[in-house]
Parts: sequence; structure tokens; C-alpha cells
Amino acid sequence: MAIINREHKDRLFSFLFGSESNKEWTLSLYNAVNGTRYTNAEDIQFTTIENAVYMGMKNDVSFILFYVMNIYEQQSSYNPNMPVRQLMYAGKLYDKYIQVHHLNIYGKKVVSLPIPKLVTFYNGTEGEEDKILRLSDSFRSDAEAYEPDIEVKVRMLNINYGKNKELMDACRPLAEYAWVVEQIRGNREAGMEIGEAVDKAINDMPLDYAIRMFLIGNRAEVKDMCITEYNEAETMKMFKEEGREEGREEGREEGREEGENRLGELVTVLISKGRTSDIERAASNKEARKKLYEEFNIS
Repeated sequence: MAIINREHKDRLFSFLFGSESNKEWTLSLYNAVNGTRYTNAEDIQFTTIENAVYMGMKNDVSFILFYVMNIYEQQSSYNPNMPVRQLMYAGKLYDKYIQVHHLNIYGKKVVSLPIPKLVTFYNGTEGEEDKILRLSDSFRSDAEAYEPDIEVKVRMLNINYGKNKELMDACRPLAEYAWVVEQIRGNREAGMEIGEAVDKAINDMPLDYAIRMFLIGNRAEVKDMCITEYNEAETMKMFKEEGREEGREEGREEGREEGENRLGELVTVLISKGRTSDIERAASNKEARKKLYEEFNIS
């Protein structure tokens, strides 16, 4: 059973692209995503939300560059709910921005706000390709007669090794990160434990890789991050498998999806209440999971 880390941890992605010491890499990523050619990395102002947590992980990377508020998330499991999650992140960021700049949102003058750009960098194995995720896809299908007053678009980019060549060519650190993830994944498939797989990937990095010395100098932290991410991915996989099993037991054609949704609702509630040990119990013990459903009235 994979163990969920109980402390908020950076992902390797945010460690590389969300650090003050690596602003040049963040700027390179921004330029690659937006087709710009900015050169002064000091213009970047990080605004990453430390307390926006999901599965023990905080908001990955957010920063303001001139008039653009960028919210970047890296996902190793496809998540169609990123629009609502990033809407929540954006709300927190705008609230902070308004307070820091002493803006009066109750006055008669329109306040000036940075433009939001929301991106999810996907490197999972489900085979998902680039797409636009929309908040409106989550709206109830029986309410089509109503025109929604809110829409959120999230650009999802596949950053697996070998994908999005133009993007990778424009951002060397991103291409190197993709190579490292691919190596770790291959080492795991060869039978290595996750820590050993990370060590070998770092040791095998080409000498001219820009991120090589940074990863070597922070090897212990990098290993810890990768172990946490791996545990998270394994736990989510277990949730999906348990959800499908519940659906099969319920004998409904739509049961598999409903079983996954039911488990997802339970996990969300447990996370909000800080009951991470119960998440582990829910994933591995059917009777414990049943009791938790009853406790929170999840049907």
C-alpha cells in the first residue's frame, strides 16, 4: 500500500520551475508556452499558494509577469476537474493581489487586474493529448437551457518525453525534466525501487543538461519529492480500481464511473478535514470505507 505523505511537498516540476534561484528556467517555460521572448527573469514575481493543498501537494507554480497572472499545474494523472481547481486558485490569487495593491473593488472606478493564463502540464500514461479543459463541461447536463455566467479554460499540454517537440525545443529545462521523468519511469518498469530509479536517472543524465547540477546538489530532496509523487499516483490508481470494483458489485452499467465519483467525493471530504490516515484506510479496507461513507452520508 502506497503511503500518502502527510506534509506539504513540492513536486519536482515546481522545484525546478517555481524557485527563486531558477527564475531563468521559469522565464524560459513562460516564453515557450506563450511564444514570447522576454529576457529579464527578475521581472517574475512568484505568487505560489502555499496552503492550496490536494493529496498533500500545494499549488505548483504561480507567478505574475508584467500584466499576466500565470497558474501552472503539473499532473501525472489526467484530471478533467482542473478548471474548477484553478478557478479556486485564481480566486485566492486575485484576493491576495487586491489586498497587496490596496485596490478598492467597492468603488466606482474599474480596478486593473492581471490577465489569468491557466496551464496544466500533463505527463501521465493514460495517453491524453493537448486539449482545452472547460469549466462548462462540469455543469449539469439537465440545465442546458441556462447560459452560464462563468467559464474557465485551462490549456493542457502533454509534456511526456517525445511529445510537443516545438515546446520542448523552446524550453531546454522542460525537455530535460521530461527526459528525467521518462528515465525514472523506465527504471521502475525494470524492477527498481523508486529511490533507486531516481538515483540512476540522475546519474545517467548527460553532462550538458542545464538541470543536472541542480538535481545532483539537491538529490535527497529530489528523491523525496519523486517518492511522494509516486505514492500519490499509486494511491490514486488504487482509488480508481476500488471505484470500478464498487461499480461492478453494484451491477449497474454506469456503476464504474459512479464508484469512482463516490470514492473521489470521500477523498475530497477527508482531505478537507485533514484525515489523511483515513484516506489510506479507505483505499485498502472495504469495511472501513463503508463506515466512512455512512459517516459523511455519501451515497
